[in-house]
Amino acid sequence: MSASGAAPRRPWEWDETEWRRHVGRVRAGRGLKPASWPGGTRCAVALSFDPDHETIPLRDGQVMPGKLSQGEYGARVGVPRILRLLERHAVPATFFMPAVSALLRPKEARNYAEAGHEVALHGWIHERNMELEYKDERDLAFRSADTLERVTGRRPVGIRTPSWDFSEHTLDITRELGLEYDSSLMADDEPYELLAHGEPTGVVEIPPEWIRDDAAYLNMDRYSAVRPYTPPRELIPLWRDEFDAARAEGGLFQLTMHPHVIGHRSRIVVLAELLDHIGARGDVWYATHAQVARYVWQEATGTGPR
Repeated sequence: MSASGAAPRRPWEWDETEWRRHVGRVRAGRGLKPASWPGGTRCAVALSFDPDHETIPLRDGQVMPGKLSQGEYGARVGVPRILRLLERHAVPATFFMPAVSALLRPKEARNYAEAGHEVALHGWIHERNMELEYKDERDLAFRSADTLERVTGRRPVGIRTPSWDFSEHTLDITRELGLEYDSSLMADDEPYELLAHGEPTGVVEIPPEWIRDDAAYLNMDRYSAVRPYTPPRELIPLWRDEFDAARAEGGLFQLTMHPHVIGHRSRIVVLAELLDHIGARGDVWYATHAQVARYVWQEATGTGPR
């Protein structure tokens, strides 16, 4: 019921002003795909990992050891495997880390930064921001930024919202935090500038996609129909095709993974083979999400970060 006591109008009862307002709240603005990438490379490759660890079950109030142990696997086994693989290929990555994960394992968070990787925002406890009041979403975002800065010694410059959820307040909070980029929305294959109610914001979007996310294929939940129906090696041709198309178009190849998902023995080989395929081309620029955001903004505007 609305404040007036009347039932809210259903979507087919909205007038044009209302549905245009919803559609126009946050939109894709100008494309930021550059004419070329650094050093004349054909393609930018931005790998990312979300070290959610125990935060997803904790968020849902699941505190028994079984669920928590799956998250512990990501930190205990998956992360070391990933870091060894990235080091072997000399590839930087972005780790979107919930603040609670960083507080549980501050050494892990510092290790990312010390190895030359980026640590970026991914919520406080992987909360669902679309269920939060504005003040709570804002408080958690600022607490998360302060926590990551305190733990790693570097203020985060980008955000990936938990589960890529995006409330009506998320962009405003992102701007208030002074962040340079977001990686939660999916309006393009290439980077673009976010608009708020039709107005440019100066925030770069590095778009992800469920197609390029390991969890969409490999997750498992014994209490639901979520099952890993995709054999891991079937991801190799899919992600290889995504990369090959990005390279052919001179664009960006962005990938999202999770240590507790991709970090298993039969799955890390997917990433290893993909990196071998990418590396054999020899004309790609490996970059963090922040590096991509800064480069495309500089190329588009001739100015540095906002």
